[in-house]
Amino acid sequence: MNCLSRFILIVLLCTSPWVVASDLAKEKRWAEQIVDALIDGEAVWLNDGATDFLGIYTEAEEDKGQAAIILHGTGVHPDWQQVVKPLRVELPGRGWHTLSIQMPVLANEADYKEYVPLYPEVNPRIDAAIAYLHEQGIKRIVLIAHSQGATMGAYYLRTHPEGFAGFVSIGMSGNFGSDVQDGVRSLGMMNLPVLDLYGSDDLEGVMNSVEQRAQAASKLTFTQQKVDGASHFFDGKETELVEIVSDWLEQL
Repeated sequence: MNCLSRFILIVLLCTSPWVVASDLAKEKRWAEQIVDALIDGEAVWLNDGATDFLGIYTEAEEDKGQAAIILHGTGVHPDWQQVVKPLRVELPGRGWHTLSIQMPVLANEADYKEYVPLYPEVNPRIDAAIAYLHEQGIKRIVLIAHSQGATMGAYYLRTHPEGFAGFVSIGMSGNFGSDVQDGVRSLGMMNLPVLDLYGSDDLEGVMNSVEQRAQAASKLTFTQQKVDGASHFFDGKETELVEIVSDWLEQL
């Protein structure tokens, strides 16, 4: 998709009567539940230029001036128990501040492909997270993302690699028929170090695109690692997940 086509798509999405946007009522319900029960970290409110959205900022035990922005997967939230929370609460013990942010969501029954119209909301949210970290005096930032969050993160990094020291993609699928959800194409357009992490029992869309992702990233500093026995959500493999991600970050 060239620049003109992408511009036309965004204009149509923003002006059409059938435009789809994030389910803000669902975001509000998630936020209320999270804030009331939050133990590790601090709830912060960010603004993407159109609306406020929730982030959870967790300070590192030792301030090294570095942070990870964490993106969750389809339809969930920034304190999700699988993948997201283990990383956001454990990486601070390894010298990384974490900022886990609410990404655009749809109703529970919405499937992966229905998220395509929400992608224009992705970049402003990540930009807002970067701005918040800069306000805290943090300049060295990595992006860590799971599932569709990884596809969203890759979409952002196609054109905004300069703001990040590295990208950790966990359980990212290949092409679902839409340019914005084409993780393989996005990898081919990046120019920063990437860790592509997946489980041996991952989803079909992840497993079927393993070789394509590696080929697309062949010109990058690229590490692809399979975790034996891990599902898409790394249930029971949380400690291993954190260790792999932490070790890779230390090599940047």
